[in-house]
Amino acid sequence: MESFNQFLLALDGVLGSAPWFPWVLLGVGLFFTIYLGFPQIRYFGHAVKIVQGKYDKPGDPGDTSHFQALSTALSGTVGTGNIGGVGLAIFLGGPAALFWMWVTAFLGMTTKFVEVTLSHKYRIKAADGYYAGGPMFFMERRLNMKWLAVLFAIATVICSFGTGSLPQVNNIAQAMHDTFGLNKAFTGGILAILLGMVIIGGISRIAKVTSTIVPVMAVLYVIGALAVIIYNYQNIIPSFLAVFEGAFTGSAATGGFLGATFAYAFNRGVNRGLFSNEAGQGSAPIAHAAARADEPVSEGMVSLLEPFIDTIVICTLTGLVILSSGVWTEKHMNKFERADMVAVAGTYTDSNPEDVEKLFKFLSGGESDVQPYSGSVVVADGLALNEKEFTLIHARSVAEDVEFRVGEDNFSGVLTVVDGRFANPDVDVWGKSLVHSVALTNIAFQRGFLGDYGSLIVTLGILLFAFSTAIAWSYYGDRSMIYLFGPRAVMPYRLVYVVAFFWAAIEDTTVIWNLSAVAIVIMTLPNLFGISVLAKEMKDTVKEYWRDPSHK
Repeated sequence: MESFNQFLLALDGVLGSAPWFPWVLLGVGLFFTIYLGFPQIRYFGHAVKIVQGKYDKPGDPGDTSHFQALSTALSGTVGTGNIGGVGLAIFLGGPAALFWMWVTAFLGMTTKFVEVTLSHKYRIKAADGYYAGGPMFFMERRLNMKWLAVLFAIATVICSFGTGSLPQVNNIAQAMHDTFGLNKAFTGGILAILLGMVIIGGISRIAKVTSTIVPVMAVLYVIGALAVIIYNYQNIIPSFLAVFEGAFTGSAATGGFLGATFAYAFNRGVNRGLFSNEAGQGSAPIAHAAARADEPVSEGMVSLLEPFIDTIVICTLTGLVILSSGVWTEKHMNKFERADMVAVAGTYTDSNPEDVEKLFKFLSGGESDVQPYSGSVVVADGLALNEKEFTLIHARSVAEDVEFRVGEDNFSGVLTVVDGRFANPDVDVWGKSLVHSVALTNIAFQRGFLGDYGSLIVTLGILLFAFSTAIAWSYYGDRSMIYLFGPRAVMPYRLVYVVAFFWAAIEDTTVIWNLSAVAIVIMTLPNLFGISVLAKEMKDTVKEYWRDPSHK
């Protein structure tokens, strides 16, 4: 699994984590924002009225209401990215990463408006009797690029696992284990059964479930977040200042956090922003294609609300909880994940500025004097006797109070380390280090009026958020399977989807997140290309919409 993780990191290095990708994503959003005259601002109020049903017409073709389509699309975006993803972005890029999540969301409102409008315009009624749409349809029917449509559909199926299924249940299982001590396999098994019961009913059942879950989970999460933010009110302004101060310079090292350059904060913020709101990814158009509407632009306007709700509202609340509570710079006792752990030769501390700079360069792939440790670690009753020969790095921080265990018992013996990696898979490593993803958010929610009960908010939130995301993404995947292979391919896909959902509950968190990072990009790039080619048609379609006096 460590080898597979290294392969994923290599792929991510030339895709999502490459310097060019954030500029492409933001560049497309910026272009359409200017080209269409800032629709995310001008059409915001009109979009709210559409969701309220003020422009509905009897007999409009489709399978769901505007609100149900919005809820389904939101359930696909509001998930672990809003809880674990923000925690990961701040862990990697510091407070500055939150700023670039905001920028990604603001520009992404226009990107989503464009992709949903064009996809809805070229939707079809599928062989199973339901409407089907998405970028693959305008790629084939308008651009005459069947090969691109097939590539996008294949990427969507992969992404349904990489973003919709695997990271969602992985975070649910982790949260349920941390809060209630439930076995991860047990959690995965129960939820896999429930998932199968919902998705087998198709879009009608999916829409009913998500339109119920989304409002409930949003209210619950907002209340829990405000309980922490208000409790730490004195840190609200300093938190905002840290976000803006580091936006163009990077986040400075503080506490256990080793720092982040501008490029790193920018890249991580944009990537986590995309994972959170999916603007430009091409997923939401598949949900909106089912909406009852004869005007593609009206459904596009509904969709521009999604990045606002998802990132500018919910992700901001999560970010303020983490920053105002201060937990993101603190080290916490946890079981180390091997994919996130490396031993380096020599002794380093995060209280020495020179050591901090060297370690940061090492972890960021730059030139550094720091070298991976190879040799033996002699352990007696759980403690390393030759600890001065190496420094253990976990979660991009210097580990402290390190213990080696086998199950519940302290380990004694000799461990082998090769190029910084421990070769003894049966020995667990525990200690204090930075934490990230759901674990970080979970700790932060306990630093408010609710105390330890705050973790219940995170647990229930991640359960509802992530489960509804998995439901929505199953729909995206089966629409793509219909496009590729016809209706007969749907049931086998759903079975594999449910099985993979269970498997991911017990798999390494770091590997899951790295897989999702790669999957997102291979779906996003074809979509960005397609909508960019149709820029003029998009503008003409919007103009035609406003010529109808009933829309004003």
